Amino acid sequence: MRLQHATWQEVDAYLAHSTGIILPIGSTEQHGPNGPIGTDALCPEAIAWALGERHGVLVGPTQAVGVAQHHLAFPGSLTLRPSTLVAVLRDTIESLAHHGFTHVFLLNGHGGNIATVNAAFAEVLAERSLGPEAVGELHLQLFNWFAGRRGRELAESLYGEAEGSHATASEVSLAWYAAPQTVRDVAMSPRRAPAGSAQCDARTFRRRFPDGRMGSDPSLASAEHGARFLEAGVEDAWEAYRAFLEGA
Repeated sequence: MRLQHATWQEVDAYLAHSTGIILPIGSTEQHGPNGPIGTDALCPEAIAWALGERHGVLVGPTQAVGVAQHHLAFPGSLTLRPSTLVAVLRDTIESLAHHGFTHVFLLNGHGGNIATVNAAFAEVLAERSLGPEAVGELHLQLFNWFAGRRGRELAESLYGEAEGSHATASEVSLAWYAAPQTVRDVAMSPRRAPAGSAQCDARTFRRRFPDGRMGSDPSLASAEHGARFLEAGVEDAWEAYRAFLEGA
């Protein structure tokens, strides 16, 4: 069930038997010559929606803009300052806790969000620990779909070293499967992009990676592969979500 599609009465009924929720989070940033700008949000969103449909988990709205300042030299890319994303996540999580949710699982599609999400978790938990009044339990978990075992093994078997680290064939494949209208045939030159670090400002990033790719050859992507990555991502995320609920 998607939160945006539910009525308040349906959410109230859900809370009577489950206090867990999945929040997809990603980014709106360039993904090379053939990847949609929304790739990092489309991928976790597709996995989360599938989890909701198959397992009855409530899925919240996607946080589609993340921390991506290093991509700003490419038109269409958007970013939030880390402090802004921390504030948005704090308010979102506290809103959910106010209603009685005790387990908030962030399903992430963008590596650049990891440090900031963990900082937001630290802020939320510190506020609850330092507050003058006792508050109910709250458990927080970050899961990166691209780091799941099944997904990594599939990417290795299909692409090997040509997977790279940004604008990868795996994420482009899943984005194409989730949004078929974004499929495009673009020649890559060179076939495999140079690798390197993204710890830099936007101008430096554009100079290091002229077409936006990092060590990848996304011409290997296909929507058919995307269907397989969706299944792998759903299995990885469901395993992690269940362990989160049971282990907290």
